[in-house]
Amino acid sequence: MQSTLPRYVRSMPAMAAAVALATGMLVAVAPAAHAAAGASLPFTSVEAESATATGTRIGPDYTQGTLASEASGRQAVRLTSGQRVEFTAPQAADAVNVSYSVPDGQSGTLDVYVNGVKLARALTVTSKYSYIDTGWIPGAKQHHFFDDARLMLGQYVQAGDKVAFEATGTQVTVDVADFEQVAAAATQPAGSVSVVSEGADPTGTGDSTQAFRDAIAAAQGSTVWIPPGDYRITSSLSGVQNVTLQGAGSWYSVVHTSRFIDQSSSSGSVRIKDFAVIGEVTERVDSSPDNFVNGSLGPGSSVSGMWIQHLKVGMWLMGDNDNLVVENNRFLDTTADGINLNGSAKGVVVRNNFLRNQGDDALAMWSLYSPDTGSRFENNTISQPNLANGIAIYGGTDISVKNNLISDTNALGSGIAISNQKFLDPFSPLSGTITVDGNTLVRTGAMNPNWNHPMGALRVDSYDSAINAAVNITDTTITDSPYSAFEFVSGGGQGYPVRGVDVTGATVRNTGTVVVQAEAQGAATFKNVTATQVGAAGVYNCPYPANSGSFTLTDGGGNSGWNSTWSDCSTWPQPGQGNPDPDPNRNLAKGRPVSATGSQDVYTPGRAVDGDAGSYWESTNNAFPQSWTVDLGSSHAVRRLVLKLPPSSAWGARTQTITVLGSTDGSAYSTVVGPQGYRFDPATGNTATVSLPSTTDLRYLRLTVSANTGWPAGQFSEVEAYLTP
Repeated sequence: MQSTLPRYVRSMPAMAAAVALATGMLVAVAPAAHAAAGASLPFTSVEAESATATGTRIGPDYTQGTLASEASGRQAVRLTSGQRVEFTAPQAADAVNVSYSVPDGQSGTLDVYVNGVKLARALTVTSKYSYIDTGWIPGAKQHHFFDDARLMLGQYVQAGDKVAFEATGTQVTVDVADFEQVAAAATQPAGSVSVVSEGADPTGTGDSTQAFRDAIAAAQGSTVWIPPGDYRITSSLSGVQNVTLQGAGSWYSVVHTSRFIDQSSSSGSVRIKDFAVIGEVTERVDSSPDNFVNGSLGPGSSVSGMWIQHLKVGMWLMGDNDNLVVENNRFLDTTADGINLNGSAKGVVVRNNFLRNQGDDALAMWSLYSPDTGSRFENNTISQPNLANGIAIYGGTDISVKNNLISDTNALGSGIAISNQKFLDPFSPLSGTITVDGNTLVRTGAMNPNWNHPMGALRVDSYDSAINAAVNITDTTITDSPYSAFEFVSGGGQGYPVRGVDVTGATVRNTGTVVVQAEAQGAATFKNVTATQVGAAGVYNCPYPANSGSFTLTDGGGNSGWNSTWSDCSTWPQPGQGNPDPDPNRNLAKGRPVSATGSQDVYTPGRAVDGDAGSYWESTNNAFPQSWTVDLGSSHAVRRLVLKLPPSSAWGARTQTITVLGSTDGSAYSTVVGPQGYRFDPATGNTATVSLPSTTDLRYLRLTVSANTGWPAGQFSEVEAYLTP
């Protein structure tokens, strides 16, 4: 779910993250004497940045709208055609799934090599399902840059074997590879009704819709069997009740449809298991039920062993779904939520699922019309929701969120949000006991452009009404949050209180700004919360509105590493501000927040500070002058700028006329270096150096381009700022 209204608060500068990042395989480190977080998965994921590559590593970057910011680990490897990335297989496998991105409007292949031998099979890559625009959502930018492609290798690889992917026909950015040994295909259960016997076409050529309907009608109280093959369904199924729909396995039985089940009610006892539903959803249209399941499966139903991909929402559940169990599934590349319990969910359990690249909340409970009650999200692994939260609880009674592993939330979201944001009425606020236990959050929390300040890794939000439920947050691990660890806020700007919160047993490592970000009146008790590598201060305690009342933090004992308080409520702490980098030779601009007067297509301003000389910002064409601005976080005595264009010889030599301006407050700018022509020539690296006066002191660096002999726009692939001459 997304807020439809911006929050009206004091205006504060945006912040970029300066955090340490782990590469390789993501591992959940659980608190002592507590179960490991996340799902038990049949595959092992390996990050491309930890592999051997002839391409270019991009990131880390936390800037909304940049490719690296949506990548797992906020890093990936960009391959031009002919370049490759080579993984070391972490386990025995005969199948692989690759998360990748290609430029908008392009497609191609990834050729596959095993121990240096090219396979006959290749992975098809396309931008068809990526680059989603949701202009009706305040604060949204174009997003959903990555996609997934899977392949049965046709042979086994062993742990330690080398598996390489080579880009062909287009640039491909590879993020992560999932290595899996797929179980053998299941056989038809005795007494089941095969969709093929009812006329379904396993080649995917013919329309199998009626055959599926006939099989469901014939198999009441029994099983519909979906043999290995590809089946095309052109309209949704309804009247599904008292039946099992079973495939041979999600790698074998594949249903191609953008709307599988759409029904408002069911008597229940529906079992859906062991096949894939892969859609053709390329945009997010909220008025269209482009979902795997839309509505109700009825009481006592289950969904397991499914591969759900390229739909708007995996499961949008309304009506009677009492005691539904959703387990052991994969939800990939949805343009909106993975699963949303949209009111009335009683005793629903969602556990041991893997969710990647959701365009909204990966898992949500939204208590619209009537409360979700006694429902649970447990032991799920969630990666890269790119426009909202990993898990969001919007109202409800006696809800549980336990042992989940959530990583790399992007814009407009936290790892976990416990909220009274209602969106619509009638809404049932949080009540009873809300249990948040044993969760691990890695690189979660994000800048909210509507608020113009960050959202914490774990957020408790009295958005539309006071929180009076008992919110118990226990045994939490928060690692590498770009901003704060715990946030208490009234996101609607009305100052509703947050009460009844108990935080017991938390480990916080390398948080970008503060451990506790308190912006609402209310109270919370903290016990056995330990923090290391805190970016700025232990606590930011500045309730909004300013006179709405204070937030009381009660020390329950056993806390350490976060006893300092941010002293100036007129400013936001900058990530890492309390631990400045002692290296005088560092590039002050890398990874910092940027803006521009205009950008052309996907060539956004953040590309000029992503550390990758092959990507670039290009201003609006034919509209000189154009300006590009970076916030260095605090005032610096900058002495030298290095301006770059891509080093490729395809970039002809050119001269850009550039004026350098500076500001300490972001509003009043003065000229540092007047307009001069700077020559960029690929024969000499396509770089230009600008020396700044010894009196220069600035936080905001602005480059204004008034002419370019090579193209009618301002262009920079990297802007680097140094303290040394």
